[in-house]
Amino acid sequence: MKSDELGIDLDILYETVKMKMPFGKYKNVVVADLPISYLEYFLRKEGFPKGKLGMIMSTVYEIKLNGLDDIFHRLRL
Repeated sequence: MKSDELGIDLDILYETVKMKMPFGKYKNVVVADLPISYLEYFLRKEGFPKGKLGMIMSTVYEIKLNGLDDIFHRLRL
């Protein structure tokens, strides 16, 4: 696990732009590209899935909620 000086898990951040949704309406879409409305749906209805996928979806949600989407563009470079 790589982390920066703030203790942020960089592996999880990089996974946001690599991992694809394995199911549902946005199957095969990169998790970082999911619309915030879809992430909000999970939060309201079911909660994020357990495990790594849920952690990544939660991370993407927080980034998008705070208007920090530019992070995804930087991670793709």
